[in-house]
Amino acid sequence: MKLVKLLIVLFVLPTFAQQGGMWIPSLLKGMNETEMKNLGMKMSVEDIYSVNHSSLKDAVPHFNGGCTSEIISPKGLLLTNHHCGFDAIQNHSTVEHDYLANGFWAMKMEDELPNKDLVVTFMVSINDVTAQVLDGVASITSEAEKQKKIQENIAKVTASFPKESWQENKVRTFFEGNQYILFVTETFKDVRLVGAPPSSIGKFGSDTDNWVWPRHTGDFSMFRIYADKNNRPAEYSKDNVPYTPKHFLPVSLDGIKEDDFTMVFGYPGKTQEYLPSFAVAQIVKELNPAKIEIRDAALKVQDGFMRKDNAIKIQYASKYASVANYWKKWIGESQGLKKSNAIALKQNFEKDFQQKVTASGKQNEYGNLLPEFEKYYTEITPYAVSRDYFLEVVAKNTELLSLGYKLYQLEQVYNTKGEQSFNDRKENLIKAQEDFYREFNAKVDEKVFEQLIALYGNKAPKQFLPSTLINADYKKLTSTLYSQSKLVDYAKFKELLKGDAKSVLKKLNKDKGYLFVKSLADNYTKNVAPKYDEINLKIAALQRTYMNAQLELYPNTRIFPDANSTLRVTYGKVNGYEPKDATYYKPVTYLEGMMEKYIPGDYEFDIPKKLIELYDAKDYGPYAENGKLPICFIGTNHTTGGNSGSPAIDAQGNLIGLNFDRVWEGTMSDIHYDPAICRNVMVDMRYVLFVIDKFAGAKHLVNEMKLVHPKKK
Repeated sequence: MKLVKLLIVLFVLPTFAQQGGMWIPSLLKGMNETEMKNLGMKMSVEDIYSVNHSSLKDAVPHFNGGCTSEIISPKGLLLTNHHCGFDAIQNHSTVEHDYLANGFWAMKMEDELPNKDLVVTFMVSINDVTAQVLDGVASITSEAEKQKKIQENIAKVTASFPKESWQENKVRTFFEGNQYILFVTETFKDVRLVGAPPSSIGKFGSDTDNWVWPRHTGDFSMFRIYADKNNRPAEYSKDNVPYTPKHFLPVSLDGIKEDDFTMVFGYPGKTQEYLPSFAVAQIVKELNPAKIEIRDAALKVQDGFMRKDNAIKIQYASKYASVANYWKKWIGESQGLKKSNAIALKQNFEKDFQQKVTASGKQNEYGNLLPEFEKYYTEITPYAVSRDYFLEVVAKNTELLSLGYKLYQLEQVYNTKGEQSFNDRKENLIKAQEDFYREFNAKVDEKVFEQLIALYGNKAPKQFLPSTLINADYKKLTSTLYSQSKLVDYAKFKELLKGDAKSVLKKLNKDKGYLFVKSLADNYTKNVAPKYDEINLKIAALQRTYMNAQLELYPNTRIFPDANSTLRVTYGKVNGYEPKDATYYKPVTYLEGMMEKYIPGDYEFDIPKKLIELYDAKDYGPYAENGKLPICFIGTNHTTGGNSGSPAIDAQGNLIGLNFDRVWEGTMSDIHYDPAICRNVMVDMRYVLFVIDKFAGAKHLVNEMKLVHPKKK
């Protein structure tokens, strides 16, 4: 009986072993394929990635370098998030045709709108070039010289690796520099806007619901790829034709249910899953609290003004959302790392790691890694905290200081590259700041400055403070700068930059606002940045060795490379979660929940009249489930920034959803994935189809797709 129970346990465990991961699609054979099959996948890994045959990877291009997208028709119809297509939608919007407010739908191909500089990039093949890149590197002792040699080798292999004339070779590092992979890619440059819902659908919930579940956001937009007559990439031309893809994703009308297999395919940006406990402790105890406090102060000031003045509300809406985005993420990340005991788990792993090092006789290679990590993280902490204070206060969240810092960089251009480079940069800066000043309010920024500069002076490590902040009267300093600096006005700013380089620099160095920024920047570049970079280079070298040690000492463990904006597969199941005691979130939301959030006229929770009418009539077409219209669902797929717009794919390879966010409690998944609370958020494709068909009346776009019923086979 005991033997039978043991066999059952051994058989069942792999089904529930899914612990996150962002996997290279060409390397799924073996452990990953077995796990995916146990989770319910019906495809083969050859269906996901193949060089010789069309496969899922041929339908999933990188969207404009920052998001993911997917092809959903034989005519190059492309789907991505509304927030990924936002710039294109905004650029085409006018007072007469406000596509952000009202949406846009091309009722025929001639109406589709071209977008300057918008591109999508397909991954053609994945090739390991580690041996070529690391050739001659092992014998070099200097870390800086090693990196120089690696870059030289990358340049050689990039230039020599076979490709077609319209394709590109790109080498990326994996496992902290222990592996190098070359991607052959092709980039299409004629990408036209086809459709987008109004922001009241595409951004429903806006800042309040950002990083939050339950969610009711129809975060999608549609584009089309155009190619030349040979189906190859080409610049925009009226003679271009819709791209014929190697593969496009059929769309499932059967929807999802709890425990269904899901796979997300896309280009995740950056994760840090293999940091030592010392690094995670630094993030939780030092870096995140400082950044959260700074942004919290800035947001409170901005919010106070926005609530009292509608013009300021409009002026600062986008900036407020930008500041709030990572503020909210860092809060959730810190809470998640604490809730999941990430530091303790890292420490337990490090004990086991040290034992394996000893047992394998690898003390010389790896025995001092953890003590050196502890030493260097202790050394770098005050520099890292000072760096974050400078970046958050000066470079990002105080507008007068961020503008002054750009001028400081302009002066450095003159000092290092001469007057011609200075003049080129100066003209670009003047033009760019026109938009800056249009959204700039000196009264708001003055109060932000007063709060943030006090935090900088009182909370940043004292040994690295510039003299201008030591024992300063922050109220008086604020009043002086904002009343006397010419940086608070666009006309005065342009006057400062009028003339040749020497006269401009002479004027700048008499401006009190600029001189204050310069004191902060000079101090940072002299006393903080060099030492930070020096220690950080040592930590990077240790991290590379630590990663290599894990690969060597744990050969049978699931180890995936950190995200680096290359094509990855992550998989899991549709699952709810328990964010706190006695609270359980179901995995699917419906239109009823959206109506419960409805606030007429509110910029976050307003709902279009047509959608309310469809709801009242329960006119959902074939897209409902038991009389209810599903909107979003969550799963255990391990995603991050860059996965926005990624297709959520079912067990048979059909499109069931569109990834766009993570839940707040699980945002620490960039550092530590916990299957209990980490969930990705996806728009249900049935809601996407409903909006296109019933709301927008663009049934021709639905007719272009291949709709399937895989569960009815």
